[in-house]
Amino acid sequence: MPKFMCKTCGVQQAETSAPPTNCPICDDERQYVPESGQAWTTFEALASDHRNELREEEPNLLGIGVEPKFAIGQRALLVQSSAGNVLWDCVSLLDAPTIARVKALGGISAIALSHPHYYSAIVEWSEAFGNVPIYIHAQDRQWVQRPSKAIEFWEGDTLKLLPEMTLINCGGHFAGSAVLHWSAGAQGQGALLTGDTIYVVADRRFVTFMYSYPNLIPLRAASIQRIATLLEPYAFERIYSAWFGSAIKEQAKAAVARSVTRYLNAIR
Repeated sequence: MPKFMCKTCGVQQAETSAPPTNCPICDDERQYVPESGQAWTTFEALASDHRNELREEEPNLLGIGVEPKFAIGQRALLVQSSAGNVLWDCVSLLDAPTIARVKALGGISAIALSHPHYYSAIVEWSEAFGNVPIYIHAQDRQWVQRPSKAIEFWEGDTLKLLPEMTLINCGGHFAGSAVLHWSAGAQGQGALLTGDTIYVVADRRFVTFMYSYPNLIPLRAASIQRIATLLEPYAFERIYSAWFGSAIKEQAKAAVARSVTRYLNAIR
């Protein structure tokens, strides 16, 4: 049976004989159903007229995005290390050129997700690289649309994936929202991969934090303070959020600190 994929959020569903009646992720107030209504495609149909674009973000960091834009339009990041490679977040398409390029770089040891909007085709990616584990925080268990034995629900504030890579459950956008700290990034000064948990804005001196981005619902002060507290022990010169070009290349930790102060002043 087909595994339908939501055209709005890009998340693949479990097998069904007919398209589902709704997408639970898009029905949630953090996302939306378009005025035109719920629409579906399949992994195979997407591959017929889309391709993946691969760009080196910095040494040992490869961006992977779908062209032309599909659904939310995020790009994934392949973080490479001598101990293994981690795919951070995911996209809805996996084509033969992408598989070949990733295998040439050492394959994938694990997949880690920031939050449900980027679950996309995680099971397809896992299966293509040997059923590698998929790490999702346990607080976001309810949002998994295509179950798999490869999914590992982790708990607590942090999880050490590899010697250079640590997952941090900052919360905020979702209860299980996470970021990935890559200590070897930015030539050893550290990089933070944030998805939407921390969002790089047009003014690269700042980031922002939201409960819902498309519906413009802000976060509470307590959520912002928790993010700041959990990130304090980590050094990072750079931040990469969810899109190509969405990055702060220098003094990113200072940008987060001033953004926390500005945000709290605004909502108070």
